[in-house]
Amino acid sequence: MTADAPHGLFDGKVVLVTGAARGQGRAHAVRFAEEGADVIAVDVCAQLDSVAYPMSTPEDLDETARLVEKTGRRVVAEQCDVRDRDRLADVVAAGVEEFGRLDFVLANAGILPIAGDQGRSITAFTDAVAVMLNGVYFTVDAALPALLRNPDGGAIVITSSAAGFTSVSTGFDTMNHGAAGYTAAKHGVIGVMRHFARSLAEKNIRVNSVHPGGVATPMVLNEALAQWSGEHPSFSQAQQALLAMPMMEPEHISDTMVYLCGPAGRYVTGVALPVDAGQTLK
Repeated sequence: MTADAPHGLFDGKVVLVTGAARGQGRAHAVRFAEEGADVIAVDVCAQLDSVAYPMSTPEDLDETARLVEKTGRRVVAEQCDVRDRDRLADVVAAGVEEFGRLDFVLANAGILPIAGDQGRSITAFTDAVAVMLNGVYFTVDAALPALLRNPDGGAIVITSSAAGFTSVSTGFDTMNHGAAGYTAAKHGVIGVMRHFARSLAEKNIRVNSVHPGGVATPMVLNEALAQWSGEHPSFSQAQQALLAMPMMEPEHISDTMVYLCGPAGRYVTGVALPVDAGQTLK
């Protein structure tokens, strides 16, 4: 569709969002569109055997595209597994050909493979690292050619987790391969972020990571995780925030993404920013 007149912080800009079919990724895509950006939206839209809860569907990604278009902005929405670096590069290239540039990368795709029998399989570890560590690196690497052609520089924000500072496992009873993989991946992307922040600063590309606590998304609010949490009270207790506030909504993390990519965050790079209502202070 034809874009309406520019109307926000990101007028004339383009953002790549992975994990865009629902949850935080959808919220980020819609929020950046509301701020004037065109959107390249990517999601696997398929089930991984290591994940106990239902993952996103093609219909979810279609809904994200509809919501972006409803703002008056344009969208290229493609099914893509972030573990496939070549496919990512093709999707980014198609989006850049459509929109003419790339300004922001939100490496958001993630899984939480800790519940059920699935979380006890070694595949839960390898999938977690493949999606949330390798996949983040592949996302940034695939986007770099377009970012480097941008004379204005740009911004990259990696979605880590409060588990980037601590462990999902709270003791022997919660120790499984999925918890180890999630913790390792979310710690690892801090190193990836710092690598790119240092390497790309001279190109005026800022790189940061965001570390949410519990957010009300389908990855967190589902029957499988509720059952696992009920079986492991120490896990539930560890997720409690210090601030007496309701559970965060995806849009609250979108606020942080806008700050880090927008003019207010122009001096911020190399920062691992907790947005967890004090969860990691305990």
